[in-house]
Formats: sequence, C-alpha cells, structure tokens
Amino acid sequence: MAKVTISLDADLVVEAMVLSGVGSPQDAVELVVRDYIERGHRTEARVAQRDEALREVDVKPRDVEH
Repeated sequence: MAKVTISLDADLVVEAMVLSGVGSPQDAVELVVRDYIERGHRTEARVAQRDEALREVDVKPRDVEH
C-alpha cells in the first residue's frame, strides 16, 4: 500500500494518542482515520437498510376502507 506523509498540529496528534490509548503518533492517527471510515460504512449500511424497508412498505398493497 502506498504511504502518504502529512503534517498535523502536535496538540491534535497528542489528543488522538490519548483518546486512542496508543503511544505512537503514526498508529494513533491511523486508528482515528480507520475508525472514521468504518463509521461511515456503518452509517451507509443503516441508511440502505432503512431505505429498503421504506421501499418494501411502499410496494405492499394498501387496504381500502369504505
């Protein structure tokens, strides 16, 4: 996998290290980014499930009351 080098504010990296419980700045930032991406995928999956459930409701025939 290709690597990218970036510069971040030291306070930001220290906060990421404290919150993630990791002693390495590289590992801490990587964990934060991976978690962010996974949360995005979980959110997409929930939205897709909700949309599918709404489609199923729309497809079902409705009872007409007189």
